[in-house]
Amino acid sequence: MNKFIQLVLSKLKILMDLRFLAHNTHLDRPDQFSDNDPHLRSLKSLSYVYRSNLLKELSTSEPGIYSLSGGRQIGKTTLLKQWMADLLNRGINAENIVFFTGELIEDHHSLVRIIQEELENQKDGFQFILLDEISYIRNWDKGLKFLADSGQLEKAILILTGSDASFIKEARVRFPGRRGKADVHDFTLFPLSFLDCLRLKKRISEEELRQLALEKKSPSKKTLELLFSEFANYLIHGGYLTAINDMAAQNKVLKSTLNTYSDWIRGDFLKRGKQEGYLQQIVRAIIKRYGSQITWNNLTEDLAIDHPKTVADYISLLESMDAAYIQSALVEDKLLGAPKKAKKLVFTDPFIFHALNNWIYPTEHPYEQTINPFISNPKDVSKLVEGCVVSHFRRFYETYYIKSTGEIDIAYIHQNKFWPVEIKWTNQLRPKDLKQIMKYPNSKILAKTNHFGDLKSVPIIPLPVGLIEMEIAAAKG
Repeated sequence: MNKFIQLVLSKLKILMDLRFLAHNTHLDRPDQFSDNDPHLRSLKSLSYVYRSNLLKELSTSEPGIYSLSGGRQIGKTTLLKQWMADLLNRGINAENIVFFTGELIEDHHSLVRIIQEELENQKDGFQFILLDEISYIRNWDKGLKFLADSGQLEKAILILTGSDASFIKEARVRFPGRRGKADVHDFTLFPLSFLDCLRLKKRISEEELRQLALEKKSPSKKTLELLFSEFANYLIHGGYLTAINDMAAQNKVLKSTLNTYSDWIRGDFLKRGKQEGYLQQIVRAIIKRYGSQITWNNLTEDLAIDHPKTVADYISLLESMDAAYIQSALVEDKLLGAPKKAKKLVFTDPFIFHALNNWIYPTEHPYEQTINPFISNPKDVSKLVEGCVVSHFRRFYETYYIKSTGEIDIAYIHQNKFWPVEIKWTNQLRPKDLKQIMKYPNSKILAKTNHFGDLKSVPIIPLPVGLIEMEIAAAKG
């Protein structure tokens, strides 16, 4: 009977492992992993395939618990699969690499059992355990705390991903001193920046980009026209690779691509017990007041929601999912946000704006009927441009806006002081509209202009060039 029970249990173990087989084809044929894995295989048909710089930063030699956060549909799973392929190419034993999706693991008890089984089969070297969408697993933190406290992860490099940034905060609180000795444990994957897109498409050489950013050389007329053309495209597809490849193949963003993203957002809210109707009202109100100063109280004027706290909770969740960014006003002498002053709300990428706008105001042909008209409207697109630039700065710096006698779009913190930036997406700059920015000696203007200049000693920079300069400078520290 004992032998029979052992046989049954062995068979059950095999059946349970089958749930994850599609994501672990490397265990059968490591040399064909890129051809057999569903995520890597799908890349072969695309015009543009992106490799994040994070692939160089993920540890291959320091045991610990690491996190990779980022919004929906930006490629976290694909990045993990690319990393698996890199590990295999470096000669890591295929049996020391395993990928699990949290959607198929019910709770922390199941999680502990699954990881223990993998560690029992560990070969020489570190065990690489990749846990995708960890937040689907009920009480996942309890399971990992038990494994860490019992010393079972001493030779494991464990990477967790999640689409809600709050799981990183939980990891920091739950696992102090248990995450390993690496200098960095938490990584964030953003949608591609404008500079990332330029590099991906290879329309401009790296040398030209370096000259623009570091040597402050004025680009040629041809280069500048190309930069503005690519920025116009960025305002449509943003940093989302599916949308970028839609534009490359179809010369438009497909309706299905827009729907996929909005469906994910709605699904995540429903999973957390939120009401889709409330979410729809709040998104509509954000779009109506896009980039304007708001308070939770005056936002409720557009809603059938009575309580400002409910509005705040929904918007906070959008922010934790990296779908929206809450930009606070700056207290200049303290370099902090003003908690009682009005805030500004923007979506963190132009594609998110279009996807949620299409959800709120659906049309049969969204690219032709909604996106193009919006981009062609000077008033509408200027709001999208401002949100796009704000979201770029906030990736690298604490980012606020200034409200005084006039308003300044961005004040970012660097070297223990704030740096004001005004965004002007108009064909004409009027000094009377720039009185506030001219009060600050370290300010600059990013404008829809085809030449460099200055206004009473305030530099005026073509906006696409300004984004490139900012990102390369930030990367260099």
